Parts: sequence; C-alpha cells; structure tokens
Amino acid sequence: MNQQSTLDQLQELKLSGMAKRYEAIIMQPVHQQPEPHELIATLTEAEAGYRVYQRTQLYLRLAKLRYNATLEQINCRPERGITKEILLTLSDAVFIEKSENLLITGATGCGKSYLACAMGRNACLLGHRTLYYSMNRFIEALASARLDGTYIRWLNVIAKMPLLIIDDWGLQPLSHDMKLTILQILEDRFAKGATIITSQLPVNKWYEYINEPTLADAICDRLTANAHKIELKGESLRKNKNS
Repeated sequence: MNQQSTLDQLQELKLSGMAKRYEAIIMQPVHQQPEPHELIATLTEAEAGYRVYQRTQLYLRLAKLRYNATLEQINCRPERGITKEILLTLSDAVFIEKSENLLITGATGCGKSYLACAMGRNACLLGHRTLYYSMNRFIEALASARLDGTYIRWLNVIAKMPLLIIDDWGLQPLSHDMKLTILQILEDRFAKGATIITSQLPVNKWYEYINEPTLADAICDRLTANAHKIELKGESLRKNKNS
C-alpha cells in the first residue's frame, strides 16, 4: 500500500481533516498505529471535527462581529443586571432555535455591544449563521441595496439569517422608509429567526423613538413578543478591558 498515494487521494477528495490525521498516524511507529476499525473511526472523527471548525470560521467571518468576545469574558454580577444563571439560560442558543429575541439595554459603555457580540460568537460556535450590524451600517447597507438594485435579495438574506444583531438602536432618527423596512424585516423574521437589539434607550422609550403610532405598535410588538430582556447597569466599562 502506497501511503503517499492514499494521502494525495484524500487531499484530492478534499478530505482535509482525514488527510491531516492520516499523515500524523503514518509518522508514528508501526506498532503504535491503530487497528483498521480504530483507524476508520479516528479518521472519520477528524474529518467531522475539521468540517465543524471550518464552518465555524466561515460563520464568524460572515458575521462581522464588532468584538471578538466570548461568554466566558462577560462579568456577571447581580448589580450589573446580569447573572451567571441568565447567561447560562441563553448560552445553549435555544432562544435562537425558538426564534425569540434578546433586548439588551443600558447606558453607554456598560457592555451591551460586547455582550451581543459574545452571544453572536457563541451562536456561530453552535452552528447558527449570524449577521451583525451597527445601526449606522444597517442604514448604509439599506441605502446601498436600494441604489444597486439588490434590495430584495438583501431583505431575503436577512430574513433567512438565524440570528440578526442590530447594535446601537435608537442613536439616530429613522426615516419613514427605514421604519417600513425594519417592519418588513421583523415581519419576515417573525417566528423564523432571532434578533438581538442593543440600545441606550429603555424598551419603554422605543415607541416614542419610532414616533409613528401605527408603525411603532407593529415594530415594538414584533420586537418584544417572547423577548428576553437584559438591562445592564453600572458605570462605563470602556476604561477596563473586561466587560
């Protein structure tokens, strides 16, 4: 048996996980190499793990998260408005599978964006495609999609995204067209995808922020129905590296 030929064929078949593990195995002394059935199991496990890793890296690149944050880095204290129990409840991403929203509010610098990005990274690790927008970038993406004729495709991409993160909600006024687009997105995603919103405005101020009663009713209803709410408290954490 030509081991190099086998290795080349694995590469040609794009079984990179198997190829790397097989290369490591054939470098071992013969008496240390696994039996055939164990070899097959080892190579299969290596390929499966490699594909999960590749998928995760792809999801993280496409998500374009603002911070490379992890849930382990979140500073959980009751006085901050978030406990380990709350974080544990959300860490299994069941809220994404149930298409429930997560609304994170609090003063500037209290860690809202960091927490949202940690949730987004965790979602990617668990196999859920994620898309992050700051509100400014969201408005820019909408304007660009309308100009280049990709508006419908853009809406469809967002509608199918398991997790959408919109950061800094409420920092700037919304045009009537933007409000209609947001309502369309939320309508398309209702019961089909989860949305994380971060905002300096308390949830009870969002109706006033939207400032059009009919649209405000519809948007707020879709955002707050079956939503988890976290109100972060305390002084700004920007002076510290931890959140």
